Amino acid sequence: MPTFLAGRDEDIQNVEQMFIALTMNIPTQSIIFSGLRGVGKTVLLNKLQKIAEDKDIFCSHIEVEERNDFISQVASCSQAFLRKVSTKEKFKNLIQKPLDAIKALVVSFDPNDNTFSLSLQDKELYTSANLTQSLTEVFVTIGETAYKSETPICFFIDEIQYMKQKELGSLIAALHRTNQLGYPVMVIGAGLPKIYKMLSDEKSYSERLFLYKEIGSLNEEQSKNAIEIPVRKFGVTYSKSAVNKIISLTKGYPFFIQQMCQIVYKNTNEKEIKSGQVEENIKEFFETLDVGFFKVRYERCADSDKKFIFAMVRCGELPCTISNVAKNLHKNVNQISTTRAQLISKGIIFPIRYKELDFTVPEFSGYIQRLDEYKQWCEENHESQLELF
Repeated sequence: MPTFLAGRDEDIQNVEQMFIALTMNIPTQSIIFSGLRGVGKTVLLNKLQKIAEDKDIFCSHIEVEERNDFISQVASCSQAFLRKVSTKEKFKNLIQKPLDAIKALVVSFDPNDNTFSLSLQDKELYTSANLTQSLTEVFVTIGETAYKSETPICFFIDEIQYMKQKELGSLIAALHRTNQLGYPVMVIGAGLPKIYKMLSDEKSYSERLFLYKEIGSLNEEQSKNAIEIPVRKFGVTYSKSAVNKIISLTKGYPFFIQQMCQIVYKNTNEKEIKSGQVEENIKEFFETLDVGFFKVRYERCADSDKKFIFAMVRCGELPCTISNVAKNLHKNVNQISTTRAQLISKGIIFPIRYKELDFTVPEFSGYIQRLDEYKQWCEENHESQLELF
């Protein structure tokens, strides 16, 4: 968590107003933040959660992962909400109905194939064998409890792009029904740019259900604040040329600014940091990003994925067309469609406009160009191209 959150004041103020409405038991539009890696989506979510908690909104944080069970996490968060409500004697009578709904959701749901099974002894309890119906029942019953106990709920869901499509569709339907009934339940989610298409593909009314907000890099003034404000408490300043150098290197991406400034501050004893001192730490900056930010994502890729990535970088300019990627791989578009889908699913690339692709990680192409693997592939690829003529 940065000591100073730059450039997100307007987003925070807008959401605060929505929280006020929620505390008045007014159903509120949910929000989805999208953006590349390193722009501060998770940091913003954490900041908003703290604000919501200060307003006595029940908050629950869920981080979706590729291999975890989202449904179990929702159930666990819902149970935590009921435990909070049950501490007040006059609301204990509201607990049983949502508890039954949660039990029906969890016990009968198989996360491996998104199916439900009924046992003879649970026949009366498990009246639904459909994920959407079961999740909607949970949301409606906890929403009713939230309304009657005047305890609004906000689910903070990070990495939404890893949700299974059926889970996402069920979540949208459950939230939609809860809002229709006027219950104070909202979701604030964050994920990679592909989530817009995921949401609209699943339910047409998701466009009305969510307020969409793209989170990008900081502008020049915001970047300047992100660089200068955190070190003021230590009596340290940056020269104008040093600030400009850092902005140029980091392209205004908050995480990159944070890393660069940490390295420069650690290696400098002067009270004013100048451009030359920034220059001296550029090598360590890129090494830090390569090992701690880029490499972990690159190593998740299979050999076929890496070649696809190399072919994207070889295009020279991003975003690039799928046809140019195929050309660099000496294949047709159909032959590389499976690899493309895998990389999108892993959150490495995302589609832009019609048949164009880009990396979800800013400056990822620069990292690839620094790899010996890529340089070797380019040499071999160049030789194979020459053999064609």
